[in-house]
Amino acid sequence: MGFDKEASSSSYRLRPLAREDTPLIGKPQPLSSKPKTFANVFIAIVGAGVLGLPYTFMKTGWVFGILMIATIAFLTYHCMMLLVYTRRKLESLQGFSKINSFGDLGFTVCGPIGRFAVDAMIVLSQAGFCVSYLIFIANTLAYVFNSATATNFDPRILGFKPKVFYIWGCLPFQLGLNSISSLTHLAPLSIFADVVDLGAMGIVMVEDVFIFLKQRPALESFGGLSVFFYGLGVAIYAFEGIGMVLPLETETKDKEKFGKILGLSMAFITLMYGAFGALGYFAFGEDTKDIITTNLGKGLVSSLVQLGLCVNLFFTFPLMMNPVYEIVERRLCEGRYCMWLRNSWRLKPSSLN
Repeated sequence: MGFDKEASSSSYRLRPLAREDTPLIGKPQPLSSKPKTFANVFIAIVGAGVLGLPYTFMKTGWVFGILMIATIAFLTYHCMMLLVYTRRKLESLQGFSKINSFGDLGFTVCGPIGRFAVDAMIVLSQAGFCVSYLIFIANTLAYVFNSATATNFDPRILGFKPKVFYIWGCLPFQLGLNSISSLTHLAPLSIFADVVDLGAMGIVMVEDVFIFLKQRPALESFGGLSVFFYGLGVAIYAFEGIGMVLPLETETKDKEKFGKILGLSMAFITLMYGAFGALGYFAFGEDTKDIITTNLGKGLVSSLVQLGLCVNLFFTFPLMMNPVYEIVERRLCEGRYCMWLRNSWRLKPSSLN
């Protein structure tokens, strides 16, 4: 099908053309162990949408909300594995080269038009998620540390608005993180971010239990069909990591166990989502706000939860941008790793002001 004639993309780089002095056995690419793969899957899926789950459960009813989260989780897992199985099947057929990315898969199935369409959708979705991460981080830090007061209506940091300052403040750190080409090398940061995120969510759930035992508000199991599509949209947004499945599977050491690792990750995330959403609704009932930390007010607990999620999103950013870099490097740099290109993407935060 001509796939061999195309520059086969890699999630990180293409091997240069062999020369006389090129070693026959190159340096092996680092691969992720099972715990590292689990951590990367977790951080790729869990995002800012989790804070809106209690409000969604209030709208849909807690039983219906749990059923919807479980259904979307199963369908997401099924679709992820379909992508993995499709790649493995095509690679096993004679005449097909190794398929390393969504762009390769789109080209193999539908030719150049398929590759272009897939690349465009991956760039838009992954970059869109990352932009929302920056906005959430900046808004959260400005709310926690630099809220307007009666004596200071327009707080400034070194002459900048707090949101602008925090976006630019992320720049030097993201320059370094986004220079890391391997998901395996990002895994320790993913594990750290996962621990912080789990701790923050655990604090909220414990607080919810104590509030529920005191107040015991009236609850609804089913909210009606009028809010079905609202709940569906929030549930789909909560599982936002489907664009990472092929890069993650590529860097997994034991690829035969990838499906089981992914399944365990999705099951754990589903249980966590269900518990977080239900307990938040149980605690506040009809008074549940669209962002659950708003119900907790401005205090230590609320601030710790929001800062914990900021840490999670901060380290999720380079992971989610990895497929975007693969696409841009393939199209502009012949598939070679390009540090200046990766860093130049970080130099445009002014559009988020």
